[in-house]
Amino acid sequence: MDATAPRASFTDMADSTADDWKVIAGQFMPYAAQLADRVLDHLRLLDGDFGGFPVDRLTHSLQTATRAERDGRDEEYVVCALLHDIGDTLGSWNHPDIAAAILKPFVRPEYHFMVEKHGIFQGYYFFHHLGMDRNARDAFRDDPRYGLVEEFCAKYDAPAFDPGYDTLPLSHFEPMVRRLFAAPRQSVYKDAAPE
Repeated sequence: MDATAPRASFTDMADSTADDWKVIAGQFMPYAAQLADRVLDHLRLLDGDFGGFPVDRLTHSLQTATRAERDGRDEEYVVCALLHDIGDTLGSWNHPDIAAAILKPFVRPEYHFMVEKHGIFQGYYFFHHLGMDRNARDAFRDDPRYGLVEEFCAKYDAPAFDPGYDTLPLSHFEPMVRRLFAAPRQSVYKDAAPE
């Protein structure tokens, strides 16, 4: 961030001008181009954060992605697997929503749904130990994406707490993250570009 870079002149957005938005748009594209760096930095915050689990949250994320990749999943799915718990630091009570919001502009709708709903589907494996309904995921039973989320949790998320598993390092996944975040598929801002 360059504090000396040009700035818009308005103090109320209602008073903004096209010239103001040229200034803002001119700085948005370079900032947006660094999104993958910010995502990777935030993912690194999970390193060393065990929260009582057998592996730290970063290892869990890497292991989930490693399992998905080794099973032949496409790159977009693998990045979703890598980032599915990235919201743990800021969304302690709704981490799937945070991860899904970050991924939404960049992934197909069914993968977005998978990340957004994985928490309730993962609950099948432990909610009953907390006095909760392990079958809460059945609220989505009629959704055609139900099987996708169920499989994600069963094959990749639930078993990804193994300290002895040969987990790939973050550096292996960085190029995938950079490719995914290079350009959004959909966003209200997608077609906005500086002149």
